[in-house]
Formats: sequence, structure tokens, C-alpha cells
Amino acid sequence: MSAENKRRILLCALSLVAVTPLAAHAQNEQAFIAVTGEAHVSAPPDLAQIEAGVTSEAKSAREASDANNAAMRKVLLALKDAGIDEKDYQTSRLSLQAQDSPPKPGAQRTIVGYRASNRLTIRLRDITKLASVIDMLVAAGANDIGGIDFMVSQASKLLDEAREQAISDARRKAEIYAKAAGVALGVPLSISEGGAPQPMFRARLATAAPMAPVPIAQGEETLSISVSVNWAIKQGQ
Repeated sequence: MSAENKRRILLCALSLVAVTPLAAHAQNEQAFIAVTGEAHVSAPPDLAQIEAGVTSEAKSAREASDANNAAMRKVLLALKDAGIDEKDYQTSRLSLQAQDSPPKPGAQRTIVGYRASNRLTIRLRDITKLASVIDMLVAAGANDIGGIDFMVSQASKLLDEAREQAISDARRKAEIYAKAAGVALGVPLSISEGGAPQPMFRARLATAAPMAPVPIAQGEETLSISVSVNWAIKQGQ
């Protein structure tokens, strides 16, 4: 074989090596339709969580702490008398802070007293008792009641239903696009869920009228899901 023929064979081999991967990549490319499906499921909450506690002020740290401890013991006793299980409430914040005198021009700040705080997080498994428990807490001496969280105990089950509906919504949208484009819809190539849904409703509660009945509107929870789906377009249509 001549040197010229060998050179030509070598050039042909190099050309095949360079072209073949590109051709294979082009053949493996998959046309698809990308859509986002959404679903919303509503349900009444069946759990509630309250932040409640006692704040006490006194001239000395010891006096403020002792007064706060005595007041909190009454609150804890009231919770026990109300039949709330001890596992459903725990201390969420405990503090003792010095209180300074009001600032005056040219005057140095001095400590004029102390403030002690003790707050509990309370979970109610019977949401119908919420108003009465709040009234009981206030009557027992709780003067620091913060937010109320309403929750759905079966949120995971409801979200699974929403996921199925979201996929159906994605298919519906993809079929509309496929029909408009004159192509046939194939199988899903990828499915991804957007975000991390944590359904919850939060309300604030004021305690300006300690002995007045507390009106509670629990409303309804709306659980939302979104999914992004890439649907293959059938070849040869």
C-alpha cells in the first residue's frame, strides 16, 4: 500500500471519530413540552398551638424571679386541671432582664428594676377547647399570650391528593399544547415538585380584656402543590 493511500485511510478514520458522537447526540435528543401543574385542597384545621406565659416586674432580680415562678406555677396547675397532657406543653422561653431608667441628656443610665418572663408552647388536640383554654390561661394569670397556629393533622394525606391533582392539571395543559402544535403527547420525562409546602394559619391574639370571652375564628386551611413536568413528544407523528 502506498504512503498516499495510508494517509487517506487515516484521514477517513479521524473524520468518523469526530462526526459519530455528534450524530449520536443528535439522534438521542428528545423533544418535549414543559408545563407546571397546580392543585389546591382545603380542609378545616383540627390542631391548635398557643404561645402563653407570664411576665413579672420587680425592684430586684430575686423578687421578679420569685413572682414569676409563683405565677407560672398557677398557670401550669390550671393546664393540668383542664386535662391537658404534660407532653403537650413545654417551656419555649425563659428570661430575666434588667430595666434601665429612661434616658436623660447628660445623665448616666441606671438599673431601676428587673423583668422576668416565662413562656410556654401549648398544643391543643381538641380545637373546640381553644377559646375556653385561652380564657382559663388569662384567669390563671397569664399576661403574655402571643400567636395562635392552626394546623391540619392529616396534611400529608391531603397533600398527596393535591399531588395527584397537580399531575392531572399538568397533563391537561400539555395535551392542549400538543393538540395546538399538531403533535402527540408521550410519557413524562421528568417530574419535580416546587417548594416545600407547610400549610399553616397564624393569628395574633390581644388580651386587653382578660375576663371577656375570647372569640375564635378557625377558618379553613388551603394546601397548595405545584409540579413541573416535561412531557415527551411522540416521534414519527
